[in-house]
Amino acid sequence: MLENFREAFDGIWSHKLRSALTMLGIIIGIASIIAISSTIMGTNEQIKQNLVGAGNNTVEVALYQGDYVLDPSYQQVPEYVTPLDPSILPEILKIKQVEDASLFYRRDAYGMIWYGAEGLNQGSVYGVDEHFMSVNGYVIRSGRGFLPEDFTGFRKVALIDRTVSETLFMGKNPVNKTIEIMSEPYVVVGEFTQNSAFTPTITSISDYFTYTDHSGGKVLIPASTWPALFAYDQPSSLVVRAGSTDDMTEAGKQTAAILNKTLTGSGDVTYKSKDLLEQAKKLQELSSATNRQLIWIASISLLVGGIGVMNIMLVSVTERTPEIGLKKALGARKRKISAQFLTEAGVLTCIGGILGVLVGIGLAYMVSRVSGVPIFISWYIVAATVIFSFVVGLFFGAVPAVQAARLNPIDALRRE
Repeated sequence: MLENFREAFDGIWSHKLRSALTMLGIIIGIASIIAISSTIMGTNEQIKQNLVGAGNNTVEVALYQGDYVLDPSYQQVPEYVTPLDPSILPEILKIKQVEDASLFYRRDAYGMIWYGAEGLNQGSVYGVDEHFMSVNGYVIRSGRGFLPEDFTGFRKVALIDRTVSETLFMGKNPVNKTIEIMSEPYVVVGEFTQNSAFTPTITSISDYFTYTDHSGGKVLIPASTWPALFAYDQPSSLVVRAGSTDDMTEAGKQTAAILNKTLTGSGDVTYKSKDLLEQAKKLQELSSATNRQLIWIASISLLVGGIGVMNIMLVSVTERTPEIGLKKALGARKRKISAQFLTEAGVLTCIGGILGVLVGIGLAYMVSRVSGVPIFISWYIVAATVIFSFVVGLFFGAVPAVQAARLNPIDALRRE
């Protein structure tokens, strides 16, 4: 076997220009596949990040009427929907994919939050429990967070994010300032932010509605003070943090199934998870379906390259007919002769595959720099393409190898 590889490298090196031209089709095909697949995977990862966000792996489960979130500000809540009790959280936490969970209330903040003459026209006000900050990955930017006494003592305190701070306080320090929520005074005790930066990409009206909560700002108040502002029986929602991004869908579905058991009647109002990951997968499938066609087109280059390998190996068989005849006269079997030419074809395409990978990675980085699209190099795909290029050599080298093995030694020696 080692002797076959040595002879293969000697044969390639002795015809450097011919070998390089033969490998060109393989190099172009492999380079195209690597560049396209790297761009596809990078685009898919960008889609996931744009939709899922900062990577906190949170899924909101709320009441839906049909395909839309039920908003108690504008819609009547059916009598069979009862407020969720915190005692349900231990059952939620038993779900394998769930790491933490929190109950919360939410209302559209339009026209209900003021600081002097400045009002908040976008965003939401949340009534939260002690776990809401940690579940969502929020950290205090200035001031302090909620204390246990804020919940048990029904204190009218609030936390605001950067968007609300800039809207109401125009860049001034908001801590210890008093805002009005539904004409009730609340003292801002801190400003919070997400523990990792996330700026959503909004390119359509559907993106706008998807990211309303991100772009409009948030005001958090203790859930114990919520009834002073709104109805006592307003149904709450729940947010869970999954162990990983891939666990988000299953965590949301199982949580929704548990919450739906609390409904005492039947109707079109049910708990559903806001599955951003599922939206990301649909967009990824659309992107991948389009780009898979490009990969098939790029694979034509491999076909052309394989035909070129078969052609050059047939030429090689013709050139080395006397050598083949001598080896057979000395007792070389057909298997030995065919293995020699198969090895040479495989080595030729494998070298082309390696060069194609290097060129493809370079092309992928060039495309990323010019277009701004991120790339993701999968070393599994790199290894697979190199192995595939070797297989291409074996496949297209089979005909020349069989032809060489079938040569009659007397006829082969006579050509000398």
